[in-house]
Amino acid sequence: MRGLRLFVASMLGLLGISGFADRASPALLDELVAAAKKEGIVDLYAPATLTPQGAEALGEAFNKKYGLTIKLNFHPSGGMTRDVGRVVAQSAAAVPPEWDLMVIHDAGQSTLWLRKLHKPFDYRKLGIDSKVVHFDSGTVAFANQFALPAYNRKILPAQDVPRRWEDLLDPKWKGGKLGMGTATHHLARLAAAWGEEKATEYVKALAAQQPTLGRLAEIDTRLQLGEILIAVTLEDSRIYHAKKTGAPIVFAEGVEPVISPAYNAGVLKGARHPNVGHLFAAFLTSAEAQEVWEKYGGQTSAFVPGTTAYKYAQGKKVLYMTQDQAKMIDRLTREYGKIMGFK
Repeated sequence: MRGLRLFVASMLGLLGISGFADRASPALLDELVAAAKKEGIVDLYAPATLTPQGAEALGEAFNKKYGLTIKLNFHPSGGMTRDVGRVVAQSAAAVPPEWDLMVIHDAGQSTLWLRKLHKPFDYRKLGIDSKVVHFDSGTVAFANQFALPAYNRKILPAQDVPRRWEDLLDPKWKGGKLGMGTATHHLARLAAAWGEEKATEYVKALAAQQPTLGRLAEIDTRLQLGEILIAVTLEDSRIYHAKKTGAPIVFAEGVEPVISPAYNAGVLKGARHPNVGHLFAAFLTSAEAQEVWEKYGGQTSAFVPGTTAYKYAQGKKVLYMTQDQAKMIDRLTREYGKIMGFK
């Protein structure tokens, strides 16, 4: 655990020095803007929590920044694990992707990267810090999520709030009282801290609790209605929206390690509008886009000092995925999905 803490601290220090900005190539930027103007459209797949209003605000800020009139078609996530699988299946059937740019968590991007389904681009030449360019220049990381067990504070007594991941294995939660979303990549990440053997045994014990299964949005709703007492994991975007709407859903703070998927933007191989996609991926690291994303989605980068995410991560044991973990997490995500009972 000490090693994990040191790793997190070093990553925060290293990546926080320069933020997103490196020296840009004006000629390349002008060339990309001109190519994007000719395409005129971008089909953006992004979390549903962004909302159509947030997507519209991003589109307006994007067009204003580059002097464009790009039409942004927003495709809200219906379940990232499922939709990544759809992209993989479409590629195998030689069907072009439905979307140009996918904004999804890093575990989903690793699945695409392992199958060579990104259209790489040298984002560094656009001034994007090399430390946030991932998956062999296939994606740009621009915001961090945090995922922890969550509960309804109006229903669950304080003494029952979990304080460790292992507390979810208490027999009192057996029989549908826990809710587990399809984001089994959250659990797969625990292997980076615990080792694969311990993490797999934990998931098997969790499955034996017979949790209620569903997409994260469904688990969130069941938690609000009191149909389940604890969500094994929820993401901070849902906690953010709960605060905005007055819903009593909160994290079980103190549980560690904190899981931190990173939102990465990546253009898909075979995309119809790749130039707009690349320009938009780079744009998401800008101050304008960061402001909109935090307002509507609730996330910022944990690697830029002063952001909400950076402040939240301080002093915590946080799990950030690295590219060399991609194969393991991709494999365990599928394996843990089967163990939990997802088809």
